[in-house]
Amino acid sequence: MTTTHDVVIIGGGLVGASLAIALEGSGLDVAMVEATPAAAMPAVFDERNLSFAEATVNALTALGVMQLLRAPTGAITRIHASRRGDFGRVVLDAADHGRSAFGQVVVARDFGDALEARLAGLAGLVRHRATRFTGFAAAEGGHRVLELAGDGPARMRARLVVAADGMHSGVREALGISAARHDYGQVLMVARLRAASAPDGTAYERLGDDGPTALLPRGDRAWGLVHGVASEDAGAVQALDGAGFLARVQDAFGWRIGRLLSVGPRSAYPALAVRARALVTARAVLVGNAAQSMHPVGAQGFNLGLRDAMTLAGLLRACAGAGGDPGDEELLVAHAARRDEDRSRTLEFSDGLARFTANPTPGASLLRSAGLLALAASPGLQAGLAGGAMGYRGDVPAACRPAALR
Repeated sequence: MTTTHDVVIIGGGLVGASLAIALEGSGLDVAMVEATPAAAMPAVFDERNLSFAEATVNALTALGVMQLLRAPTGAITRIHASRRGDFGRVVLDAADHGRSAFGQVVVARDFGDALEARLAGLAGLVRHRATRFTGFAAAEGGHRVLELAGDGPARMRARLVVAADGMHSGVREALGISAARHDYGQVLMVARLRAASAPDGTAYERLGDDGPTALLPRGDRAWGLVHGVASEDAGAVQALDGAGFLARVQDAFGWRIGRLLSVGPRSAYPALAVRARALVTARAVLVGNAAQSMHPVGAQGFNLGLRDAMTLAGLLRACAGAGGDPGDEELLVAHAARRDEDRSRTLEFSDGLARFTANPTPGASLLRSAGLLALAASPGLQAGLAGGAMGYRGDVPAACRPAALR
């Protein structure tokens, strides 16, 4: 059996689901291919703490997703960044930049539930669940032909294929788009913890030789932890009991929020970067982690991916309104051009920060200290850093701007 759609999104995770919602009412026939069965959630919707930039909050509010979150979010009103062994620190206060908050901290599982609730109410979206993409057949009359396995159709025709299937994208590989990869030699431990001081809106980023130790202000009066360890030490750290793990984090982070009291279950994720060498090809486009994934320092990954989706959605809606072809080459070229500056600057910022802040040499320490002191003394430099943290780089999608909420 072969079905035909205007747009087929491969992947029902954070970015793919957001794109499907953004195309509601566009007039396009949209389908989403999801490997996860209907009774389960994609693995990405776990206990990780997602830091949503202001631009992301704007877009997800306009899409009706933020309103469906059941757990309270944690407002990031202040960002405190420092590096162990270096002089200086940088403190950004949202009020100094005319904002009540730089963004919000959301638990990935709660976000997944909100997306699912929103998807369930979409009219016209066709969801093929427990279905996997396996490859492409020969193109037919202005359509890509997808081959599938699982509970859905065996074949599907699409005027546009959107790869939203993650860092190890099978669609990207099948399209013949190569990717540059880098392993930072770090593993990020993620957990929920409690401390003597409850969150006050400050997001802490304490950098070190083995990566960052970040504490994010959750909405449940707990802290969301990301703790970087060297890859070769990850097994031993994961095997520590709760007291031993807390002692390690306390040593890395310090005493800014007092004694760390308890920690919940821990998850571990390798710190990898993958950058596709092209965003588009004939009747296909990459978004989210299929297009690029990055080191989590600075918390830019999902925010960048959502801006991919919102840019594409805006172009597709305009195209549909004019009766155009969603897989048109000019549209795809325009998408890649609009994403270029934001993507390049965000990836370079994340990669540079991850590499430079983990460099243990004395020369790097002196440069970092000088940089922290200069940044702390320059309102202009701080404004640029704050703008990036809020998701305002390059060509900002209309859905991500404050005007989207009016």
